[in-house]
Amino acid sequence: MGQGHGWEGAVLRLLRAKDYVFTVTGAEDVTPHYRRLHLTDGGMLATTGVHPTMWVRLWFSDAGKPHQRAYTLVDADPSAGTFSLEFALHEGVASDWARSAKPGATIEATVHGTAFEHPDPSPTHVFAIGDPASLPAINSLLAALDSSPATIWFEGDPTGLPFHTDPTRHDIRPVDTLSDRVKADLPDLLKTHPDAYIWIATDTRTTRTLSAYVRKELGVPKERLHALGYWRAA
Repeated sequence: MGQGHGWEGAVLRLLRAKDYVFTVTGAEDVTPHYRRLHLTDGGMLATTGVHPTMWVRLWFSDAGKPHQRAYTLVDADPSAGTFSLEFALHEGVASDWARSAKPGATIEATVHGTAFEHPDPSPTHVFAIGDPASLPAINSLLAALDSSPATIWFEGDPTGLPFHTDPTRHDIRPVDTLSDRVKADLPDLLKTHPDAYIWIATDTRTTRTLSAYVRKELGVPKERLHALGYWRAA
């Protein structure tokens, strides 16, 4: 396994990434554009354990070429060897696979680079920036930092999506364009919460733009910032 994953797979093998095969056991459509799959882990969790925002790389074939996408584990149960994955459905090979996946379907996966470091000291506030693709990670982050109130800028319509939030502690701000709204809101909010933890996980271009802005323009130290591009805009 992994021999057909191209140069990305070769690099991951050099970095001692581990490969597994997951098997679909069920599926449910949360909304017409958001689908949850239930899977067995192929022995992964017994080896890796589980931690907040843990993600895996799934491998797909795109016209014969290897294509990988990262997905955050949902409701992982190491004792049972099961978890779920949630897919924001759009055009692309990953979404096509998720739409058609039925019990018994298998998918190859690689685990590498998914560690989570709890901010120390715990922040008085969390600022999270994401979209439907990173919603499972947002939920996991908020659960891990459950003592900290949070403001979440969310690109798109959150209606019907499985947010695990507490309206008394979590402020969800739906937006059309993340960069403009975050740049408008964040400077004043940071004046109130100078030790906040900022978490950015959206498309690669927006993630780079906002992380550079937060570091260079707002002066947030790197240990109080996490930024990861979850997908690439076409």
